Amino acid sequence: MLSKIHSFGLQGIDGFTVEVETDISIGLPHFEMVGLADAAIKEAKERVRSAVRNSGYNYPVKRITVNLAPADVKKEGPMYDLAIAIGVMCADTESGVRGLTSAKARNFVMLGELSLNGEVKSVRGVLPILISARKAGYKKFIIPAANANEASFIEGIEAYAVRSLGEAVEFIAGSLQLQPVKVNRFEAELRGASDALDFKYVKGQARAKRALEIAAAGGHNVLMIGPPGSGKSMLAKCFPSILPDMTFEEALEVTKIHSIAGELDFKKGIVGVRPFRTPHHSASAVSLTGGGAHSKPGEISLAHNGVLYLDEMPEYSRHALEMLRQPLEDGTITVARTALTVTYPANFTLIASMNPCPCGNYGSRDKECKCSPSQIHKYLSRISGPILDRIDIHVEVDNVTFDDLRSQIQEECSSEIKKRVDSAREKQLERFRGMKNFSNAKMSVPATKKFCLLSRESEELLKSAFETLKLSARAHDRILKVSRTIADLEGETEILPEHIAEAIGYRTLDRKYL
Repeated sequence: MLSKIHSFGLQGIDGFTVEVETDISIGLPHFEMVGLADAAIKEAKERVRSAVRNSGYNYPVKRITVNLAPADVKKEGPMYDLAIAIGVMCADTESGVRGLTSAKARNFVMLGELSLNGEVKSVRGVLPILISARKAGYKKFIIPAANANEASFIEGIEAYAVRSLGEAVEFIAGSLQLQPVKVNRFEAELRGASDALDFKYVKGQARAKRALEIAAAGGHNVLMIGPPGSGKSMLAKCFPSILPDMTFEEALEVTKIHSIAGELDFKKGIVGVRPFRTPHHSASAVSLTGGGAHSKPGEISLAHNGVLYLDEMPEYSRHALEMLRQPLEDGTITVARTALTVTYPANFTLIASMNPCPCGNYGSRDKECKCSPSQIHKYLSRISGPILDRIDIHVEVDNVTFDDLRSQIQEECSSEIKKRVDSAREKQLERFRGMKNFSNAKMSVPATKKFCLLSRESEELLKSAFETLKLSARAHDRILKVSRTIADLEGETEILPEHIAEAIGYRTLDRKYL
C-alpha cells in the first residue's frame, strides 16, 4: 500500500515542500531510501524501526521503499524521521492502529527527529520552515515539543507540539486531543536584557565614543586603531547597548539564521537582542562566510542585523578578510558549492580593531615604537585598500591617562546616547519611507544624490579633501553618508561644512598609515 506525507526541507533560509512517499509490498524484508537523501536521512530506517517497535506498534516485516520527492533536490538532516515513521505506519495495512490513515496524515506537515525509544527530538530550522510553508498555503503542522516556543511567534498557522511518536499517532488517529501552540507577542520584555556593557564604565575616549555613536545612528562600519590596552575591545562590547531595538521583522530574520545554524535558545524561541559575534582571528573563510558540507550559515550571517567584531583585524587571513567585500557592499553572502548555491542575509555593522604596528606603539604619545617602516607597512598592508574603503569610519584610540581612570566625573551612560541614536534613526526611517534601505549607510547612489546636497562651501571642502588625500569614489560616497548621519544627530536638515569636516576626519587614517 502507498502513503504520502507532507514534510519540508531547507535551502538556505527558505523551505521547500518534500513529499514523503512510502510503499510497502510483499517480499524479503528490506528498507530502501531514495530521493537524494544524505547519510543522516538514510540512517533514519534504524531510528524509525526502533521507535515504532518501542512505542508499542507493529513494524512491517516486508519490502519498504521511501521516496523523498522532489528526487532531484538534495535533502539533509534527521527532520524527516517523524514523517517517515507515520508514512510507514499508514502504508502498513497490518499496523493495528485504528483511525490512522494516509488521508488524515496528509492534513499536516510533519517535522521531527526520532530517538530509539520513540521520543520526538528537536530539529533545526523550524522557524524558517514554518514561514515558508505558510506562504505555500500549509496551515497545520506537527512539530517537536522542544520547538514549540520557536513556532509560537508565527501567526496564521496551527502548530501541534508532540513529545513522542505515540502522541503523534494518537493525535492523527483522533484518540488524543491536542491544542495548537499559543501565539506569543514580541513585546519589549520578551527581548530580554542585553549582555552589552554600558558606556558609563568607559573612562575618557571621547572621540572614539563619538565615532561609535555616529556608527550606531547611521549603520556605519568602524575601524579603531590604537595600542594594546587602550580600550578598543571594551568600546566594541559597549556598542550594542546604543543600537536601536530590533523590530519583530528583524528578530524573525535573525531567528531564522540562528535556528538553521542550531544556535537558537529553544526556551526563548526567538532572538530578541541584536547579535554580537566575535570570531577568533584563526577562523577560516568557510566559518566566516558559511557553507561546508551542509551549507550552514557562517559568522557573517549569524551577525545579521547585529554586530560583527573583528579584534586585531590584520591577524585574520587575507582570504577571510576579502570575503567581507560582498556582504559589506550588498548585505548578503552567496555561498557556492558543487551541489548547491545558497544566499544568506548578512546585513551587519562591522566593528574592527587593530594595532598601528606589530609592537602596537606607533603614534602613541606615551611609548616608543620599535618597528621599522617596512615592518609597519607590511603589517598594515594585510588589510587591503578595497576593504578599508568599505569601512566608513576610521578612528584613533590612544591610551587612557591615569587622571582619566581615577576621575570621579560620571561618564554619559548608554541609555542617553541611545536616545540620540533612536532620534537619528527615526529621521532616516521617515526619509527612506517606501525605499528598501533603512539607514544612511545603505543609501543607494540616487538616494545619496538626493539627500546629501551640499552648499558651495561644503562642496569646496570635500573637493579639497578628495584631491589632497587621493580618495576613491567609494570613500567620497562614504564621507557624504557619514556627514548626513552627523547632521541627523545634530538635528540639522542640511549638511553643514562642520559635518563634512568631521566626516573627513574619519577617513584620514588609511592614508596616514598606509
